[in-house]
Amino acid sequence: MYENLSPQDAAKYAAGKQAVRMYAKEGAHLGLGSGTTSGWFVRALGEEVARGLRVTGVPTSTSTRDLALSLGIPLMDVNDLEAPLDVTVDGPDEVDRDGDMIKGGGACLLWERLVAEASGKMVCIADESKLVEHLGNFPLPIEVVMFGWEATRRSVVALLSDLGYRDVKTIDVVRRVRDGVPVVTDSGNYILDVRLGRITDKGLLDTNLNWIAGVVENGLFTGIASELIVAAPDGKVRVIEPRARNSPRIPSWRSKAIGATDGM
Repeated sequence: MYENLSPQDAAKYAAGKQAVRMYAKEGAHLGLGSGTTSGWFVRALGEEVARGLRVTGVPTSTSTRDLALSLGIPLMDVNDLEAPLDVTVDGPDEVDRDGDMIKGGGACLLWERLVAEASGKMVCIADESKLVEHLGNFPLPIEVVMFGWEATRRSVVALLSDLGYRDVKTIDVVRRVRDGVPVVTDSGNYILDVRLGRITDKGLLDTNLNWIAGVVENGLFTGIASELIVAAPDGKVRVIEPRARNSPRIPSWRSKAIGATDGM
């Protein structure tokens, strides 16, 4: 259906189609991720909806909402859920073999996290360039409220220093700007980007960042993904079980749900 794709987009589309084959069952309630890879999943899902598949999606951003509606995918609000979503399918900016991710390059991390945690299972789809041995090369996004954001940034710098990131200078924690103006998220917040190079203790950093006053959410998603679907430009797809899924931030009810749905 989609011709003349770049090699990377071809891989993203292959991963998205595989996720549709595995999880887009009749009557399913699906979390629809944000970003370029998730966009290909939504397009592949739209193809099946056009063929008569009945599913309902919960989008993780206004851009995903608009894309899904343009493809005829029925949507509902996350607040209207009476039970956990069957699965959320979303893509990373980076993902390691533990299934831990950096997300938020598209400034949608808060909604992405909310929908992922409202799901019985979260599946990560990616082209193979996103699979890394160690997280941190991609800047870590942190969503912060506008009020006092400079004070919040200073607190982030102090925390990083306390956690051993001694080479992180103030200039390395910057407010994201696009076309000369600050990026504002769908929830009306700013994004700080932090260049760490290599993240050494993912769970500790994930947890402690959210203790800082003014931090709404951070893009270090630990312990969430139950499965990785990774594709190459030639269309070859691998399904990878994470080496570990441990995070102090995963609610106990969802930990049980993850275990209950691994065989879905």
